[in-house]
Amino acid sequence: MYDLIIIGGGPAGLTAAVYSIRKRLNVLLVTKDLGGKTNFRLALPWIQDYQVISGLEVVNKFRTELEYLDFARHMEDVEKVARKNGSFAVTTKGGAELEAKAVILATGARQVRMRVPGEKEFTMKGLCYSALSYAPLFIDRTAIVIGDGDLALRSAAELATVAKQVSIVCGGDKILATPLGKKLMALDKVTVLKDYEVVEVLGDEYARALRLRDPSGKVADHKADGIFVEKALTPNSDIVKDTVDLDGRGQIEVDRENRTSVPGLFAAGDVTNNFNEQVLIAIGEGAKAALSAYEYLLPKL
Repeated sequence: MYDLIIIGGGPAGLTAAVYSIRKRLNVLLVTKDLGGKTNFRLALPWIQDYQVISGLEVVNKFRTELEYLDFARHMEDVEKVARKNGSFAVTTKGGAELEAKAVILATGARQVRMRVPGEKEFTMKGLCYSALSYAPLFIDRTAIVIGDGDLALRSAAELATVAKQVSIVCGGDKILATPLGKKLMALDKVTVLKDYEVVEVLGDEYARALRLRDPSGKVADHKADGIFVEKALTPNSDIVKDTVDLDGRGQIEVDRENRTSVPGLFAAGDVTNNFNEQVLIAIGEGAKAALSAYEYLLPKL
């Protein structure tokens, strides 16, 4: 029986694990990899690594510590989390059943992809899924944003504050009728490509253009310095969908102390309904979840 099991090895999970170990808890991190989304970083031809401030260095320090501590990690996907006699049973895809007095879920979220030729080859090579992370790098550059929701609008708006030209590929009038949509449509530097269909991502070492089909069926290539797919995020919450309260998007609902609707079950990072999907925010949420779990466990240690 562990004091605490942490599920997920991204920024939130790694931070929670290191904080918990330093609290001398008997903790196990269960994950298929260490680093999560920080294993992927957008490469742009005009940018060097030293020009970018990110949480990668912090995450790498935590990852190195966990790589050294073999006893504190179990490298496997989790299939289910369930309550069991006042504690929790964590079942892995390999069939292992691990028990703990408390659990932190830090399973993150996955992006909705376009599934077109060239997307996989150019992912993180001029094409990525987080304009909010990289918008400051696009001063006097051109960018294309693809998406139909609030995330796409916010991404385009942030890019428009610095970029020379921003194009939005969207599928309807709904988001354009919002206050932010109307503001973007009024900007000379923003072009709305309504009802255009993405056919292919084109490039050399980096993505350089999108091949688009307009509503009439005509196909043309649209060049850009960067391409951002901002369709949506799907939280990896299926393993607890029958256990904790989820919001309408499937995110785990947590309070300011990262507590879920189930005592002893905590959550942190992109799988939760906390504000914004950023590495540095996930790091902070992971620390909060670990401290909350420690407070919960104190009477039980």
